[in-house]
Amino acid sequence: MTAQGAPTGPAADPVERGFPHLTTVRAAITALYKRLSWDTVRIFDVSVPPSDVAFSDSEDLYAGVQRVARVMVQQFRLPDARMIVSFREMEHAAHVELAAGPEYFIELNARFKRHRRDIGAALAHEVMHVYLHRLGLAFHGTRDNEILTDTATTYLGAGWLLLDAFRQDQVSSQKLGYLTPEEFGYVLAKRAAAFGEGPEVWFTSPQAYEAYLRGSGLARSDETRPPLAASGWAGRRRYTRDRRHALARPGSTPYPPDADAYSYTFESRSPLRVSFPCPTCQQRIRVPVRGTMRVRCGLCRSVLDCDT
Repeated sequence: MTAQGAPTGPAADPVERGFPHLTTVRAAITALYKRLSWDTVRIFDVSVPPSDVAFSDSEDLYAGVQRVARVMVQQFRLPDARMIVSFREMEHAAHVELAAGPEYFIELNARFKRHRRDIGAALAHEVMHVYLHRLGLAFHGTRDNEILTDTATTYLGAGWLLLDAFRQDQVSSQKLGYLTPEEFGYVLAKRAAAFGEGPEVWFTSPQAYEAYLRGSGLARSDETRPPLAASGWAGRRRYTRDRRHALARPGSTPYPPDADAYSYTFESRSPLRVSFPCPTCQQRIRVPVRGTMRVRCGLCRSVLDCDT
């Protein structure tokens, strides 16, 4: 398994921005909760602190790399796994051999010898590959599986390092991972909401901080979609119109027919029901249409105020 992260310059393709992988990112969050359970996800309540992955000027490179690898092993609860890390020239940022264990061999791009500040980010992604391999959790296809890995790394407490590795200036740019900077910010904001963290103080990259803010904006909008009670006036107006249409045409199932995967859908049953994604774990929740109520998500146990 590899992590994408070779530096890009003016002659290379620009860094992809925005939210092109959002459907897969949301599916990855749901898959984590389903595979781990709410109780297990909650044990990852503390992120890797910056001090644990920092290198001092006097620290030996190889000793420091092994130290940071142990930090990631501890963060992802892999006490019986040993990471053996080396460097070589390669196209990608890193590579890990997935085997039965307990020893796993990780190779880092030789450029990290000169850019030690990003070693923690590269190791976080590769150690997460080991964690998911042991869980037996994977998506089909390299691209989707790498998005799952980035999402899991971020949601379980080490992905802020991957976002902080995003830097740009007038002559060059660097990004690690397969998610866009904004998508990293989205997942990090979801984690912050779930665990009460404030990751803003950890960023050393201004570009990473800006991407986090944009991702946070989208994450907050998930919490204001109808039938959630916090939805805005425009969303409530559309919801009321769609509900009236669904009640008047009980044979039309589902409604609205053009709803995307992250929208509410009315189902013609007796009584009429509405399904919508949980803003925490993205699992769809299905409840009767009967006005104001409090709903508990069966997957992540979030309690939601709704006006159905």
